[in-house]
Amino acid sequence: MSPPAPTEADIVAALARVEQMLADGNAPPVVVSRVHRIAGLITDTLPRLRNLGQGSYDSYSVVATATDYLPEALGGYLRLPREWADTRPIDGYKTALMVLIDQLELLAATMDSILDAATRSDAQALIAHGHFLQAKFGHPTDGPDLALGPA
Repeated sequence: MSPPAPTEADIVAALARVEQMLADGNAPPVVVSRVHRIAGLITDTLPRLRNLGQGSYDSYSVVATATDYLPEALGGYLRLPREWADTRPIDGYKTALMVLIDQLELLAATMDSILDAATRSDAQALIAHGHFLQAKFGHPTDGPDLALGPA
C-alpha cells in the first residue's frame, strides 16, 4: 500500500520547514527572496490544485517542489560553508550560490506557469458566464459588453 498523497496541511508544513531552514542557515537575502517567491506561488496555487486534476503532472510538481525539490536544493547549499559556497566556482565559473539561484529561478518560473494554468480555468469560467449572460439578457445589436438593462 502506498502512502497517502500529501494534504494541503502537509504542503504548508513543508514550506514552514523551508522557512526554518532559511532562518537556521542564515541564507543570504538573494536566496531568501527567491525562496519566498516560490513559497508564495505554491501557497497561491494550493486552493486551485483541484483545477489541475488529481494526479496530474502539474499537481505533482507543486507538491514535489514544496516537499522535495525546494528543500533539497536549499539544503545542499546551506550545508556548505558560506564563504566557500559564495566564492568558489564549482560548476565552470559558477559558485554554489549561482547554481542555487539558477535552480530557484527555474522552480519559480515553473510554479508561476502552474499557477497561471490553475487560475486559467477560473478565468475561463468567468468568460463562459459572461457569454451566458449576454445570450440570456443581451440584445442582438449589443457588442461584446454585457447589456443588462437601459442605461
